[in-house]
Amino acid sequence: MAFSFCRFRRKLDAALSSAVRARYLSLSARPSLPEEPAPDPRFLRHSSPDARPLLDHSPFLRFPQVRLTILPSGIRVVTQSAPTSASHTASIGVWIDAGSRFEAPGTNGTAHFLEHMIFKGTRRRTARSLEEEIENMGARLNAYTSREQTTFFADVQSKDVAVAVDVLADILQNSKFPDHAIKRERGVILREMEEVQGQVEEVIFDHLHSAAFRGHPLGDTILGPEENIRGISRVDLQQYISTHYTGHRMVVSAAGAVKHDEIVNMVGRLFTNFSTDPTTADQLVNANAAVFTGSEVRVQDEGMPLVHFAVAFKGSSWTDPNSIPLMVIQSLLGSWNKSIGVGNCSGSQLARRVATDDLAENIMAFNTNYRDIGLFGVYSIASPNCLRELSCVLMDEIKRLAYQVSEAEVVRARNQLKSMLLLHIDGSTAVSENNGRQMLTYGRVLPFVELFARIDAVDAAAIMETARNFIINKEVALAATGPIQELPEHSWFCAQTAT
Repeated sequence: MAFSFCRFRRKLDAALSSAVRARYLSLSARPSLPEEPAPDPRFLRHSSPDARPLLDHSPFLRFPQVRLTILPSGIRVVTQSAPTSASHTASIGVWIDAGSRFEAPGTNGTAHFLEHMIFKGTRRRTARSLEEEIENMGARLNAYTSREQTTFFADVQSKDVAVAVDVLADILQNSKFPDHAIKRERGVILREMEEVQGQVEEVIFDHLHSAAFRGHPLGDTILGPEENIRGISRVDLQQYISTHYTGHRMVVSAAGAVKHDEIVNMVGRLFTNFSTDPTTADQLVNANAAVFTGSEVRVQDEGMPLVHFAVAFKGSSWTDPNSIPLMVIQSLLGSWNKSIGVGNCSGSQLARRVATDDLAENIMAFNTNYRDIGLFGVYSIASPNCLRELSCVLMDEIKRLAYQVSEAEVVRARNQLKSMLLLHIDGSTAVSENNGRQMLTYGRVLPFVELFARIDAVDAAAIMETARNFIINKEVALAATGPIQELPEHSWFCAQTAT
């Protein structure tokens, strides 16, 4: 069915020395959004360990102009138009600086519950007429909730852009939240919770957040506990909207077959009932900053054939200059799946060692950023009898990053990271999402020329210094489930990076 809802996306501060920090200018917003800045010439070098003439990435990274308008209400409208001959579809969405970390105490799950309820009818449209309207256009209306953001977006043909804007404005400002729909949706979310509990990777990362941010809203799940889902009321939903769905925390992002001025006019005319409270997400985060708690969550389950576990360190915020080398570190550690069967030839030394000795079914490095903190580490799936040797290899490779990294493997990691970033923006939906998310996290859309220059500035020395600052003598968070008797103690993991 075209009208669909996605569950949610997890969609994952030691400082660098002044010498290394100079390479990574702040990612945060400037007072205004000028023309795309010229990249620092020293960054414009070819990604190769060999000495070659300096090359400029910019001829290969030409994208349509990103345009921004800030409305009097505080709503930011950002568009990136594709040539008319190249695109006949458009994506438009509303990105809101509001997720589960901003819920009031005792109401965990409200943000996700609201995502479901926003489609259950307005004063102008019933739930059925809304669904039929979307399907009759051949469009797709979707939404997801994360720990810091909530998103509602539509993919439509170019001729239906105005209808999509009207639908988004209507559901976000005029939803009725009838009691019968709230009651019915409780059952839907409880069934969704059962499905999530069957997805071990999702469960592990929820446990990991609990271990890393114990006692803080970032440590809570996005769906919330069952007792909260059964108790959330219309008042809770309306209170969350009035508090957090404000103009200054909202970005309307459109991409594809769109015209900037038309989108701005439509949003200005239709998005009129949102609060103009100037409180920002940063202010709320600063009032309740997350603290990394190096602890563990272990769930013994003898009925599982394999052990799933994740080891994590405190990472960086979105705008911390360390976020770029940590992205490269994630790429350097890499990922591997036994079913693919190319581990022995992988550029990742961790993957090669795991594959050669047949230590795991799957490994995956991760790096998750939030406004004030982050998490990075490795998630693994392995047989119980391999846990000790796998843990030794895993921690040995993580610690190695602080002392022995070659330029060749950093070049590989940089190139893989850049390829992944480019593949991520294939199509108007991905472009719209990328721009909306970056406006919330950075306050601007980073040009790829600038982002790639920042990545290319990360060399082996920067990797080793970042690893020393974020790994050596730092606390470890651990989450594990399955037959885990052979998994080393939490204290053992902490000791492996101690000097």
